[in-house]
Amino acid sequence: MKHEDVAQDKKMVKKAIGMHDKQLHGGKKTKLSGLKKGGPTSLDRKKFGRNLSRAMNQKGGSRGK
Repeated sequence: MKHEDVAQDKKMVKKAIGMHDKQLHGGKKTKLSGLKKGGPTSLDRKKFGRNLSRAMNQKGGSRGK
């Protein structure tokens, strides 16, 4: 991807999250740093348990299978 495309995408996402916060959360801001990290979802926690859901989340990608 080109640098301009990445910058444009980030700007668009930030605007969309701002609109969402304004409409549904009374303007209360969402911390974007929490969204970048990812991690196991609540459904994963319920399905696999606390520690196994974290391990399952780390598998995949370019780190082998």
